[in-house]
Amino acid sequence: MILANLSVPLLGIVDTAILGHLGDSRYLSAVAISTSLLAFLYWGFGFLRMGTTGASAQAANKQEGAGLLLKALLISLLISLFILLAGHKLSYLGLSLMNADDTLLPLAKSYLHIRLYSAPAVLATYVVIGWLIGQQNTRWPLIIAISTNILNIALDYFFIIKLNLHSDGAAIASAISEYGGLGLALWAVRHSLRHMASFGIKQVWRYGPQIKQLLSSNFQLFIRTAALLFSFAFFTAQSAALGQNQLAANAILLQLMMISAYGLDGFAHAAEALVGEAYKRQDAHMLLSTCRACATYCVMTAAIMSAVLFLLKSPIVVVMTDLAVVQELVSEYYSWLIWLPLLCAPSYLLDGIYIGTLKTKAMQWCMLFCVCLVFLPLWRATLHWGNNGLWLAFSAFNLARGLSLALMFKRSVLQKLKVTLA
Repeated sequence: MILANLSVPLLGIVDTAILGHLGDSRYLSAVAISTSLLAFLYWGFGFLRMGTTGASAQAANKQEGAGLLLKALLISLLISLFILLAGHKLSYLGLSLMNADDTLLPLAKSYLHIRLYSAPAVLATYVVIGWLIGQQNTRWPLIIAISTNILNIALDYFFIIKLNLHSDGAAIASAISEYGGLGLALWAVRHSLRHMASFGIKQVWRYGPQIKQLLSSNFQLFIRTAALLFSFAFFTAQSAALGQNQLAANAILLQLMMISAYGLDGFAHAAEALVGEAYKRQDAHMLLSTCRACATYCVMTAAIMSAVLFLLKSPIVVVMTDLAVVQELVSEYYSWLIWLPLLCAPSYLLDGIYIGTLKTKAMQWCMLFCVCLVFLPLWRATLHWGNNGLWLAFSAFNLARGLSLALMFKRSVLQKLKVTLA
């Protein structure tokens, strides 16, 4: 799962690196704004992956697993149709709130509208990957992620460099790659799809969680994810208010942060599947052993990532952009990036534990607390510090996520198992 997750941010990293070498920061800045909004439209529905993983891990048999997959795919299809119908209108509102100057708006709008057409592929793939992780099948998510990103890299080179399509080329490459990923995802669950066909959709529908239960859990995850993505979008909007070059620099730092985030999420995904299985069996010993093991390796990996970021600062900055002013800004604020893996690691792991046990309400309230009572107030209090204040608020927000989930762990996760942490 670490390998699979590390390949996911490559889709953004490759776009960022290629656009960062075009000689004009407008393209990189426009993509930074658009991808921040896309996070609301796509990552905002990441509950389709998370909710499916927890339910899949607790499925009692193949029939329940197939029923879950069918219902989750149907929900993803309905949401995709909504995005296709309303996405263009909502995008105009979103772009107007992002503090972008007039030179960036046409580029950002074009990139965003192209990427909207991949909504069905993105959301359906979320469901399939979540279902596979819950079944403790991590090989296929790795194959899907790597194949999608290899295709994206090749298409980026073709559309951006060869055809000189700039940010539009990056959007076209990403959209095509996402449909390629969906094709592989459906092939990965072909046996369950055949099971649906042979037994009939109506018969399979009777198995798995009730649609009401699935929607309730997913709604709580949606609120949690929307609050998280608001923090990222708000960060990007405030970066834009500091200027085009500062926006480009912060976009590069955020992309680098996402590499460590996706890597550490490998332990979270392992926890989702294994903790979900332990919770289904009511096996307290297995649950706590899994949590301790994942926590140990997660912290060790975060320390290694921070060390690598520290040691490879100069080559990383050069690879990401050759614009001198942007390089200077990235270097100036790079120290915030070094500490983020260690600050964020607890929240990533605890998210996985809560997802595996389907304790989604606690996740929702902890996230709302951290956004409304930590991130925004601290940003407001440090406005006079400029970009340093923005990074301080963002770092404190990520630390608070882990602390709040840790404080709720005994009450939310262990309560039903009637065990202590001793």
